[in-house]
Amino acid sequence: MKIQNSELRIQICKCIIDFYHAEPPKKHIPGKVFNTVSVITCYQQASSSYKIKMAEVGGLAKTMIQSLKLLENQLVEKLWVLKALQHLSTSEVNCTLMVKAQAASGICAHLNDPDPSGQLLFRSSEILWNLLEKSSKEEVIQQLSNLKCLLALKEVFKNLFIRGVSHYDRQLRNDILVITTIISQNPGAPMIVTFIFLFLFFSLTVKSQNPLVKGLKLSNSYEDFELKKLLFNIIVILCKDLSTIQLLIDGKVILALFTYVKRPEKHKILEWSAAQYEELQLHAIATLSSVAPFLIDEYMFYNGNAQVLEFLAWCDNEDSFFSHGNSFHGAGGRGNKFAQMRYSLRLLRAMVYLENDTINKDLCEKGAIQQLIGIFKNTISKYNDKEEAILLEIQSDILLILSGLCEHHIPGKEIFGTGGVDIILHVMKTDPKKLQSGLGYNVLLYSTLDSIWCCILGCYPSEDYFLEKEGIFLLLDLLALNQKKFCNLILGIMVEFCDNPKTAAHVNAWRGKKDQTAASLLIKLWRKEEKELGVKRDKYGKIVDTKKPLFTSFQEEQKIIPLPANCPTIAVMDVAENIRAKIYAVLGKLDFENLPGLSAEDFVTLCIIHRYLDFKIGEIWNEIYEEIKLEKLRPVTTDKKILESITAASENIGKMVVSLQSEMIESQARQDVQNEQKVYTKIQATHKQRELANKSWGNFLARTSNAKTLKKAKRLQEKAIESSRYGERPPNAIFHRTDIKGLNATVPSGGVVTVESTPARLVGGPLADTDIALKKLPIRGGALQKVKAVKTVDEPKKSDPT
Repeated sequence: MKIQNSELRIQICKCIIDFYHAEPPKKHIPGKVFNTVSVITCYQQASSSYKIKMAEVGGLAKTMIQSLKLLENQLVEKLWVLKALQHLSTSEVNCTLMVKAQAASGICAHLNDPDPSGQLLFRSSEILWNLLEKSSKEEVIQQLSNLKCLLALKEVFKNLFIRGVSHYDRQLRNDILVITTIISQNPGAPMIVTFIFLFLFFSLTVKSQNPLVKGLKLSNSYEDFELKKLLFNIIVILCKDLSTIQLLIDGKVILALFTYVKRPEKHKILEWSAAQYEELQLHAIATLSSVAPFLIDEYMFYNGNAQVLEFLAWCDNEDSFFSHGNSFHGAGGRGNKFAQMRYSLRLLRAMVYLENDTINKDLCEKGAIQQLIGIFKNTISKYNDKEEAILLEIQSDILLILSGLCEHHIPGKEIFGTGGVDIILHVMKTDPKKLQSGLGYNVLLYSTLDSIWCCILGCYPSEDYFLEKEGIFLLLDLLALNQKKFCNLILGIMVEFCDNPKTAAHVNAWRGKKDQTAASLLIKLWRKEEKELGVKRDKYGKIVDTKKPLFTSFQEEQKIIPLPANCPTIAVMDVAENIRAKIYAVLGKLDFENLPGLSAEDFVTLCIIHRYLDFKIGEIWNEIYEEIKLEKLRPVTTDKKILESITAASENIGKMVVSLQSEMIESQARQDVQNEQKVYTKIQATHKQRELANKSWGNFLARTSNAKTLKKAKRLQEKAIESSRYGERPPNAIFHRTDIKGLNATVPSGGVVTVESTPARLVGGPLADTDIALKKLPIRGGALQKVKAVKTVDEPKKSDPT
């Protein structure tokens, strides 16, 4: 290639190209005949795959890249080399070799070289694409991130945009823009200077007098449609560079994007199809979510809040609208307006979370809070399984926006009111099993808890309504699920709610599974937290080390290091990093002395919780003392005595708590022994009663099976009856016998005589006359008939006593 011969260079390139297009040989090449023995040998042409492999091993691609530098002024030869490189770049091995030879920067810098045929641009862009796909993308981007390459890309794009008319030109223009977008991901690339023209092209959406774009108009071809989306995409990337803010303002990018945030007008001719317009609309709103937070003044100047709220109102109404939902942004929105609603809410959320008073106040004044609550209620009525995920995202975003509007804004909380509390309670009643479904219920619950904190707490009417609707019960039900990711937030809400004097009664009235009380639940969470933190406790839950009663395993491993006064120490950070401080605060507001439903184990743990603040203060003072020692400072005598007395006092509190815990454990042990003795006594009484019952049954069997035993029992009974009577009868007393004389039975006779019903055949059935005294039974049966006389029936004879 170094030889100054055009034909030789072109032939070399043709040979390389033939590696990829060679046809298999049809005939063998004849060989030679040796001596008298006829030995025929044939030579077979090497296969294309073998040639390509040898080219990779021999580093042919690197050599061809180096030869490009020799051909800067020879267009024909350069085109042949690029054609050969285009084939070589289909291999990952060759691409790696080309990148090492700085192929990306060398080829890109000459993209704009004069070439009437247009092959140079086409083949160069194809090679760049292959390098990005088949080699180290980061290294290629680094090579392209220089001013020379970016200026070349800019000029090529501008020429294709302004002068390109064919389908091929538009495709190549889009390819160049995609390569530019990939380069723009590198923060070190000087994009600000080279892509001012992008904002000018973007301003095509609005009327512009700039001579560069005046008179230009995009067609409705697919390539121009793709160009629009690519421009949206690169705007999102470039807006992260604060130096582009003024260009975004000058290009009226916000105004151009807001042209898509409108309800579709009926009977209006659109330059795009319905599906294309919907995709551009969603992409534009998504772009606004990234760009608008950097252009607050422009957003407010074009009345952004009002436009978004108006568009949301259209999304929420029942107008007939059929969305296609074909694009990435339209997922889940086929046949409805959920996709438009989702991205509009994302835009509002991005603006609200700037915590800009002007924006938030403007939203409240325009009725955003009431409108969002109404949208949330409508999404509940529109719920279905197909769009479940997108509806959950919409509801989560609504709650987050409401939280941002109401936080630190009492009038906003008052507007939130009972309607807002109702939607929060609705979410809190969600089936706990759905939290593990992966559809977004976890995010919705987080948003709900955040809304309680920001929209309800601090507004007494809302707090009272929340308590009235058993909101605290729902919070404790969630806490009882024992999911660590929610516990910290729920306990924080509980701490704030307990400032309301009505809360304590609700907390104490709550009952969980197996009649568990709120106090018992909180103490159980404390024990679980300490177990996870590695706090030392014995098998009964007592303090092991009275000097360090709250120390976690991390604190034990971490050595005390002297820190500046404005840096929190490990002991201070421990307060914020676990839930023990919040449990202490809640139980303290409920009154440690009157907590219902606690076991002995709970009381042992409660002793530690009760002294949490004393232990933590002692722990911090101990850290101060240790830091003084490490810094080799010697406090004055008075300060030293005070430090020692504080340390001793903290240790004494620990010993006192251990003593109290021991008393509780011993008392419980005694109580357990007493309860056990009562159980044993009850068991003995049960057995004795069973023996007496068995003995009574035996006596009964004996009386019924033996006449002598029966008579003996009868005599004993009569004797007992006689001994219970008065010895002397009162004068004029009438004696009534209470037994039947001659009856051999030991069961006392009662004063009630049981008479069986008279058979129907004797009384004549239900239709017979009931005047029995004047009637006589007929012989033939049937209904009773009147007779003239009534015959008296003789009384039955007495039965035999046996």
